[in-house]
Amino acid sequence: MAGHSKWANIQHRKGKQDAKRGKIFTRLIKEITVSARLGGGDPTGNPRLRLAMEKAYEQNMPKDNVERAIKRGSGELDGVEYQELRYEGYGINGAAVMVDCMTDNKTRTVADVRHALTKYGGNLGTDGSVAFMFKHCGHMFFAPGTNEDALLEVALNAGAEDIINNDDGSIEVITGPYDFIEVKHRLEAAGFKPEMGEVTMKPDSEVIFTGDDAVKMQKLLDALEDCDDVQEVYTTAVIEE
Repeated sequence: MAGHSKWANIQHRKGKQDAKRGKIFTRLIKEITVSARLGGGDPTGNPRLRLAMEKAYEQNMPKDNVERAIKRGSGELDGVEYQELRYEGYGINGAAVMVDCMTDNKTRTVADVRHALTKYGGNLGTDGSVAFMFKHCGHMFFAPGTNEDALLEVALNAGAEDIINNDDGSIEVITGPYDFIEVKHRLEAAGFKPEMGEVTMKPDSEVIFTGDDAVKMQKLLDALEDCDDVQEVYTTAVIEE
């Protein structure tokens, strides 16, 4: 059984994402561009691009914006060439932090990430220092009250790897990273729409933060999220509201 705070935490995170919709568009355009550059502009043969496009349309990004990003990535239009970078480190109380970036200026990016960490009591680690604590997977959350037996049957038949029942009644479905879209579509076709779903780096264990430590750790995570070149921030920290 997973921790009781899962549902509150996922709702809080969802609200924060809605508040940063403009930045989400910028991140998605970068992801679409890089995905098309690395795997080609045809989403049927490029699962990473297909996922990025689906996320963009879920955020109501105009189709023209998506198509321009694909063309920039595949070389049909001129554009900035972004480099993918991953930084690993620690927040307070030893919580692991992993930061994925896309940038056209590595020097600026590493300086911004290091500054955000050290300003709030964290530090930058070496490559591989915390990556082993995370699993690359598809991850969906379903609201308390969801029919567990029916969801379990559909999810497993669709190819899900694991189902997690949380103390608060919410349910998590874990998939392989490249099975995520297929499992999600089959669940939605059966009437199970996740409150949140994404391909992510899921921590194998968690560090619970409360009180002043929770405030400090949240400030550190917010500072990282606010860096212009940061795409995603993953952490073992769980902030109790």
